[in-house]
Amino acid sequence: MKLSLLPSIIEAGYHEKRLLHHLLDNYNVLERPVVNESDPLQLSFGLTLMQIIDVDEKNQLLITNIWLKLEWNDMNVRWNSSEYGGVRDLRIPPHRLWKPDVLMYNSADEGFDGTYPTNVVVRNNGSCLYVPPGIFKSTCKIDITWFPFDDQRCEMKFGSWTYDGFQLDLQLQDEGGGDISSFITNGEWELLGVPGKRNEIYYNCCPEPYIDITFAILIRRKTLYYFFNLIVPCVLIASMALLGFTLPPDSGEKLSLGVTILLSLTVFLNMVAETMPATSDAVPLLGTYFNCIMFMVASSVVSTILILNYHHRNSDTHEMSEWIRVVFLIWLPFILRMSRPGEPYPHPCRPTVDEKNKQLQEVEMRERSSKSLLANVLDIDDDFRCNHRCNTLPHNPTYYRTVYRQGEDGSVGPIGATDTIGRTAGVGTISAGGGRLHETVSSHTCLSSSAEYELALILKELRYITDQLRKEDESGEITRDWKFAAMVVDRLCLIIFTLFTIIATLAVLFSAPHFITTSISGILDTDYINRQSEALLPLLLAAVGCGALALALMLNRRRLCALRSALAHLVAVTDYKLRRYIYVFIKNFKLINDA
Repeated sequence: MKLSLLPSIIEAGYHEKRLLHHLLDNYNVLERPVVNESDPLQLSFGLTLMQIIDVDEKNQLLITNIWLKLEWNDMNVRWNSSEYGGVRDLRIPPHRLWKPDVLMYNSADEGFDGTYPTNVVVRNNGSCLYVPPGIFKSTCKIDITWFPFDDQRCEMKFGSWTYDGFQLDLQLQDEGGGDISSFITNGEWELLGVPGKRNEIYYNCCPEPYIDITFAILIRRKTLYYFFNLIVPCVLIASMALLGFTLPPDSGEKLSLGVTILLSLTVFLNMVAETMPATSDAVPLLGTYFNCIMFMVASSVVSTILILNYHHRNSDTHEMSEWIRVVFLIWLPFILRMSRPGEPYPHPCRPTVDEKNKQLQEVEMRERSSKSLLANVLDIDDDFRCNHRCNTLPHNPTYYRTVYRQGEDGSVGPIGATDTIGRTAGVGTISAGGGRLHETVSSHTCLSSSAEYELALILKELRYITDQLRKEDESGEITRDWKFAAMVVDRLCLIIFTLFTIIATLAVLFSAPHFITTSISGILDTDYINRQSEALLPLLLAAVGCGALALALMLNRRRLCALRSALAHLVAVTDYKLRRYIYVFIKNFKLINDA
């Protein structure tokens, strides 16, 4: 058997060797293989995308693994297979044959042509198939407007470097574009398609056309990585900035927390800037979101400084103006449903003049009827001034002073016209019957000068003490007003910045053109979009629900008790109904089993 096969093998090798000598001995690699020099050579061009190796956004480069496919007919390499032992095709190195000088125009490779020179498959009818693989590094204009929810269109332009359209007619092999049946998926980018287009361009310098084939690689960024590594940490950091408004101003860490969060956001923004090209054509969406959050955090730091300034003010350094009192102590607490401990909510409607006078009279009645030091000193001060006038003005008319005294029943009221102190130059009489005091005082029995001097000193000391107490009370009241104003500003900033964070986050997510999209021109991979939407929508709904609940609870804490009661009632009702359903199910199951 071996002896019978050996002659056939030797014969086949002989025919191929003879054929190669016949084809290549007189072959000129510089000759364009056409019958007529005026006829163009038909070249079919195709592309197979194997893998997207890298998308360098910073340098705006696309690195891909691509197999080119070139087919043409060479009239100089035709033969009759029957004359050469049935040999129908040959594998010839590309440097031994004429091949078109098709290159990628927008190549960024150091060697410009990144293909590997494989053999050319030549058939007996003159058909030549050349499939060179290569690692192509092409320029790509990166649009970072919607980063990280962006789509990119990277074009690869192929054409003859020296032949015009009258010499080489470049045709698109497949009208659908490039072949992606063997594409290896990328972890960062989703391939949408590789459409191709034949372009015929005329220049002013030359009458002949110049033909090129342009393939557009459409890719979409997978956002899950950036969502969980950039957006979610940014939202959490912004939430920590909001929690800074819940810290008391006396804690000391209120301001440092905001500054630390601001520095953290700066680090995140630098991470985004390192991956983006240094271009001013557009600002990435994620960068815009980070800038908004940084603006919010910076504003919160400024607000914290204002809050601390208000909290540590007192009557010695600052006086509260009327508009601050109206805005921060009346209107905003009423809108935010805030009140001081033990006091009702302030109403923005200011009292009338009559109501103010009535309130002042009530305060005066309480002070005079009380046994406080302030009221007693005021009475002593009035009596001292009266006695001093009696001694210095011996011929003054009768002086009447209304005296508020406490009756036996505990009621307080002024003494009538008969219950007056009549002080004249002669005799002054105070009459009292029943529970009243009868006393006759002569103007000549007034206090002596030494006793009067001692009493004046005592009165001066008491007046000083009461003035200090009054000032301390007023100062304490002003300090408490400033602290309450700081609390109001704190609550207002918490609500405003919470709403700003929620709105900014939702606006950024839903402003992206392909955040929740099911198809684009019929070439989208909908499975990834559906998986992404299913993963992100519950998170968004949960965030919105938590934000709305937190806002509602911030506006009124009393609603928390109502919410707890409602939830407890719901759980009780649900538990009862569930037990009832289980009981009915078991009962019916027993009846069916018995039957």
